[in-house]
Amino acid sequence: MSNGCFVTEEATSEILLRVTNVCGECYDDIHVGDTIHYDMQNYRYLCTDCQERLCAQMNENCEVVEDEEGPGLFC
Repeated sequence: MSNGCFVTEEATSEILLRVTNVCGECYDDIHVGDTIHYDMQNYRYLCTDCQERLCAQMNENCEVVEDEEGPGLFC
């Protein structure tokens, strides 16, 4: 999704030292040179796998759309 939901960049040593060195969703390690994606809605860095998974669940307004069959509050 290239409509401003994510900012894609290369992980630098500065980002890893000053911000984070793990994915904000799955907590896998991020290494210098990895492609990372800044989630503009939740203010966190994601690995490519998590970004793609989250992007598939988002609408055009960068909002996560829940499956109607998924678990709900009153299941």
